Amino acid sequence: MSASSRGAIIVRGILRTSSTSPNVCRQCARGGIRNRFPATTASPLTSWRSYSGAAAAASITTGNTPIDPPTDPNVPLEPVKGSAKQQYRIKSGIILTRPPLLTAEPTPFESAFYFYQKRLNERLTMPFVTSVYFKPDTPALIDWNLKVKDRKGTVAKELGVYNGKASRAWDDELKVGDPLSKHQTMYNALLKDAEMRVSDDAEIIPEEDRVPVEAPQDRVSEADRTGDVRRLDRAMDRTLYLVVKNKDGNWVFPSSSVGTDENLHETAQRVLDQGAGVDMNTWIVGRMPVAHHVVRPVFNEDGTLETRGEKTFYLKGRIMAGQANLEGNPLGFTDFKWLTKEELQATLEPKYYHSVRNMMADR
Repeated sequence: MSASSRGAIIVRGILRTSSTSPNVCRQCARGGIRNRFPATTASPLTSWRSYSGAAAAASITTGNTPIDPPTDPNVPLEPVKGSAKQQYRIKSGIILTRPPLLTAEPTPFESAFYFYQKRLNERLTMPFVTSVYFKPDTPALIDWNLKVKDRKGTVAKELGVYNGKASRAWDDELKVGDPLSKHQTMYNALLKDAEMRVSDDAEIIPEEDRVPVEAPQDRVSEADRTGDVRRLDRAMDRTLYLVVKNKDGNWVFPSSSVGTDENLHETAQRVLDQGAGVDMNTWIVGRMPVAHHVVRPVFNEDGTLETRGEKTFYLKGRIMAGQANLEGNPLGFTDFKWLTKEELQATLEPKYYHSVRNMMADR
């Protein structure tokens, strides 16, 4: 007998079923596995098959209840009341953000380090030759000489009074937190140096007649001073997140149930268009969710479903221009805010914030 023939006999021997147990192979019937399951439950093959990929999906779709093999053969199995499709409602939402508009304020250590780098750079550069940059007896040269004299020979405008070429120039590093290295000190020094002290006809302008240089806009806006959380020109060095108040009075990210013919990103775009208005120029970053929130279903005492749960998947979006407008929206949103990460933690419900906190930027 050939090897292939012997293999066929072995296979046929294993697959040949007993007359008393038509759904179990001969070895399983010999071990008594069939007798371990009550007559009212599904067969072992059917029970295990229900947890394979296609069968599990079919079980959810058709409403059939998959049954786990019991750990104790004497304990009957209890069927699950309702399928997963019946217990949860799938929703999609958008986490719309406004990125930082300004760089963050430097820490005291960063300020001291940058200040040291500026002074080090001046020590290593060539001497400043005025004849290369200014013509003799011009208003620009006269103005330069006046300002260098006030700085006691220091060429740099914002590094304070020190002699970078002296023998002890390397002993003047500042400590962390020194007021001279603060950003505001250098900012004021540059503004003061930008004032013109000489007129166009080479005459020195009296100090009371000098015109101050217009300072750039402040980092703190009017919205920050008044606490207006609806405006986008607040917390300009932080990321802002759009939250809305739903019909239940809770602050959440905009979301809605996924339609029959919709994908997650299509629902998120519809939520933006219908819920927050079309007055914003927005961009959905990708089609993969960045966070999700689950609300468990509620069951009655007899195990029947009382309230369906929710599984909400959030996509990330950016706003480039415009402002939210909730007027006449069909989703029941009544108010909106643009909040930072810390403000979200104080506004959102703890469980809700716990679900979405990991997708938030540090600043």
